[in-house]
Amino acid sequence: MNANTIIVTGGAGYIGSHTIIELLDKTNFNIISLDNFSNSTSKTFDRIFKIAGKQVKNYNVDLCNKEAIDLVLSKYTNIIGIIHFAAFKSVPESVEKPLLYYHNNIESLVNILKVCNERNIQNFIFSSSCSVYGNIDELPVTERSPLTKAESPYAHTKQIGEDMVKAFCRSITNFNAVLLRYFNPAGAHQSALIGELPLGPPSSLVPIITRTAVGIIPKMKVHGSNYKTRDGSCIRDYIHVSDIAVAHVNALNYLLEQKNKQACEIFNLGTGNGISVFEAINSFEKVSNTKLNYEVGPRRDGDVEAIYADNTLAKIVLGWEPKYNIDEMMLSAWKWQLHLQEGNK
Repeated sequence: MNANTIIVTGGAGYIGSHTIIELLDKTNFNIISLDNFSNSTSKTFDRIFKIAGKQVKNYNVDLCNKEAIDLVLSKYTNIIGIIHFAAFKSVPESVEKPLLYYHNNIESLVNILKVCNERNIQNFIFSSSCSVYGNIDELPVTERSPLTKAESPYAHTKQIGEDMVKAFCRSITNFNAVLLRYFNPAGAHQSALIGELPLGPPSSLVPIITRTAVGIIPKMKVHGSNYKTRDGSCIRDYIHVSDIAVAHVNALNYLLEQKNKQACEIFNLGTGNGISVFEAINSFEKVSNTKLNYEVGPRRDGDVEAIYADNTLAKIVLGWEPKYNIDEMMLSAWKWQLHLQEGNK
């Protein structure tokens, strides 16, 4: 196949699927997904088709199996970039099962970078995380903020992953990478046809909120109310998933147009606003006109007290501007949850 091809690993996942939609809308590339549905469903591609009107080919591949990756990519002659999302991402699960996270998140990245080297794929976007900053003293965090001790094995795999990509960029010529450290993805596509859908119990706040509101979760728990924050709950920088998706397309074009000054560059993706857990709950209750059943429990292992972004660099260099506020994120997530409920009837 001769069309310029972009590989999206984890294309059936939450952020991967929204990024595919943006790629289909804003580029003419042939988009290929690699996803083994370990935390997603094949129905995602039906949803993408409903929104974008285009079918996306997915290959059911375990990225820890390099031979399987090679077999798929041998079908394509002009792969010009890879966007690497595929990773396990639950902080509490990583605390319980650290070896699972180290094996999956690191081995898959090793294989993808090997493939880039062997097939001369020169442009790489790495899905990183604000968790690499750990419990940091100075807020907001910039890309130059020091990385502190990782608070969970998940966060540690992202720190290791970043170091691997940086080292790889130094080791060979003509390989360029962007590391996108995004903060807390939230919300759903404006069509309400696609959104966050973890297969197991959700660990992210917003799907826990929406599932509690419809009764799937009888009562949600706020993990800690004695942090040194304005209301005692953790503070996060919630960023709409579609805003994150747009940033990935901008970052890819930035590399393809050879605008990068260094082989490996890093950008924060956040709104720049810290929102507490209680503030997020209040926002949801307001936009949904629904009272949430919740209780306050003890702190959760692996949680950082407070973090939010300085996103100036992404705005200036990538020409990126987040569009959605917390109320819009909550409303879109609620519409997605209601869409799921309708489909389950």
